[in-house]
Amino acid sequence: MPQAIVSQTLRVVATTCILAASALGASHKAPPVKPANQYAAFDTHPNEHVTIGIDPCNDPDKCNFFRLPYIQHGFIPVRVIITNDGDTALTLTDVRIQFISAANDKIPAADLEEINRRLFNLKKSMNRPLPLPIPITIHHAPVDKKITQDDNDFGFQSTTVNPHSTLGGYLFYDVRGLDDPPLKGAQIYVKMI
Repeated sequence: MPQAIVSQTLRVVATTCILAASALGASHKAPPVKPANQYAAFDTHPNEHVTIGIDPCNDPDKCNFFRLPYIQHGFIPVRVIITNDGDTALTLTDVRIQFISAANDKIPAADLEEINRRLFNLKKSMNRPLPLPIPITIHHAPVDKKITQDDNDFGFQSTTVNPHSTLGGYLFYDVRGLDDPPLKGAQIYVKMI
């Protein structure tokens, strides 16, 4: 009889762990993308039939779907939404989307390697003496799996905005060192669309 209780307890614990793991996996979903003109910050270009919306995520509680704490490491995730109301597709291959601070600092979106260095390598290299005078070999660490997953799940899924559709994705801007709050007086500048 005691073995049956242990077996049943293990089964309940295993089921609970599986349900908790699936609930955690399901929580990694960003809010669905709406048309760009439904966001608080948007800019419409009627002649080009394009509207660009911006949705910054500066509150960690509102961005809890990310796998890593980007905000706590000096990055502001900004969702850029592009609605194409025209009859031809828009290509985003050459688009540059810059964060311009109130002090007119132009900050490009961070790439995955920059995010990885900030979140992981900086801590590991602190207080580590360099082995001089021997030659230094530079090894580039692979990007952390969680950063890559966040980019795959929440970044731009395509470089083309089809006619009469909306495409959105998160970009990360390094705002460490800017005046607090970094979004006050800031702008997003989109060029080459």
